[in-house]
Amino acid sequence: MQAAIPDPFLTLNALLAHQSGTRPDAIAIRFEGQVLSYRELRQRADHAATALWHRWGVCPGDRVAYLGLNHPDQIALLFALARIGAVLAPLNFRLALPEWKGVLQDCTPVCLVHDTYWAKAAGELALMHDALTSLSLAELMQPAGSEGVACCGQGESPAVLVYTSGTTGKPKGAVHTQANLLANMAAAQAVQAVTPDDSILTVLPLFHVGGLCIQTLPALYAGASVILHARFDPDATLADLARWRPSLTLQVPATLRALMAHPAWPKADLSCLRAVWAGSSILPDDLVQAVHARGVPVCNVYGATETGPFSVALPPEHAFGHVGSCGWPAPGVEARLSGQGNTGELWLRAANIVHRYWPETSARDGDGWFHTGDLAQQAADGSYRIVGRAKDMIISGGENIYPAEIENLLARHPLVAECAVLGMPDPQWGEIPVAVVVLHDKNSYLGNINNNSLLSNWDASQAELQAYLQANLARYKLPRRWLQQTELPKTALGKVQKAQIKSLLTESFPAA
Repeated sequence: MQAAIPDPFLTLNALLAHQSGTRPDAIAIRFEGQVLSYRELRQRADHAATALWHRWGVCPGDRVAYLGLNHPDQIALLFALARIGAVLAPLNFRLALPEWKGVLQDCTPVCLVHDTYWAKAAGELALMHDALTSLSLAELMQPAGSEGVACCGQGESPAVLVYTSGTTGKPKGAVHTQANLLANMAAAQAVQAVTPDDSILTVLPLFHVGGLCIQTLPALYAGASVILHARFDPDATLADLARWRPSLTLQVPATLRALMAHPAWPKADLSCLRAVWAGSSILPDDLVQAVHARGVPVCNVYGATETGPFSVALPPEHAFGHVGSCGWPAPGVEARLSGQGNTGELWLRAANIVHRYWPETSARDGDGWFHTGDLAQQAADGSYRIVGRAKDMIISGGENIYPAEIENLLARHPLVAECAVLGMPDPQWGEIPVAVVVLHDKNSYLGNINNNSLLSNWDASQAELQAYLQANLARYKLPRRWLQQTELPKTALGKVQKAQIKSLLTESFPAA
């Protein structure tokens, strides 16, 4: 464990007050032609706090949901609620109405704030829930008197309630206190060496801890500026790389692939970036190498909704020599592997890791460890590499098979756009690996190898991929079945949802 970074701020209100007092005219956020200084961000946060407190009766401990695209006033809302001691519950705008309804029933917010784009959906949700007020960001910023609001939020006050992706079951709300957020900001700022001179390009959704907490809040913690996009768009991302020349950005595999598929990618000037940070447990090697070929290090961050998420990170000076690694524990983070040997479930303990799920379920064991559910290996230099989910490990004929090993190999093949490997029951071997593959468009023809009437490019492609794996893997690790798809189901940040793929495989191979 590295030494913890001393935190000079006890609350989010103290952080914003410091930046607006010492850097009042410095740019905090650029957004669609709008520029907010730190003074203006503080003014908007104070204005929102006054409106929420006096007009809508929001009190300490209350939850306020947000449904909308990224917006500067979403960040102002977070600081406003932190001043009151209330809690922001951002909704994943990619969910369906019944899923939003389930989240709202669980966290029971008193208000649902929305942007213009999601106004209709917010109105429908408000009608489904008694005593739920729906208001727009514009209404939030209307004059509400000059009485102000006393700062009720403390370090241990809940600040953000973020729901897990639900890839393995019902989503759970992770309760991040102000102290959790500040500890995460301090660690992320230190490892990424963010200074007031930096500009951060944020294109990932702020409803997720990745988009909010890996770079956006740490940038404000450091007094840097944030170039905020409403949502990811490869045209806008490449345009702002050229226009504003940001020094850092956070991407995920899905957005990296979209950027590399863009016609402007080959000539895009990336020299302004001192690093591309990536929020993903496992990064496909081909994506990493494509960015490295442009002279820019790709720095992975390992974490989860519950862990800040800045827990294990690969700094730029080690990126080129540690492709596939997640790096070392961030300052103040303890890490260990459960069990014996060099592979085990990764456990984490740190100040930025939540203590509980909503409302009162513990997220840690009795000694304070969070059990990630991810299998990792630790190298001799202390760095960690994620090899897959513990529940995803395949045991075939008594041998352990880690899907990530097969997936990484397949991702390097020029035929493959994306892939996933899962275990399926087998009467002889217990389990067998099954590969689900999305081919690049020019190679694609939808079918599967168990249907002999389909003679297509897929048959030849599958044979080529099997031979490729056979030349690089032990025989027992080779996929016994293959399925082609046009796309893989993913979460908002590009994490493949293997539970949905498992259902698909059950339908496709009913006799398995």
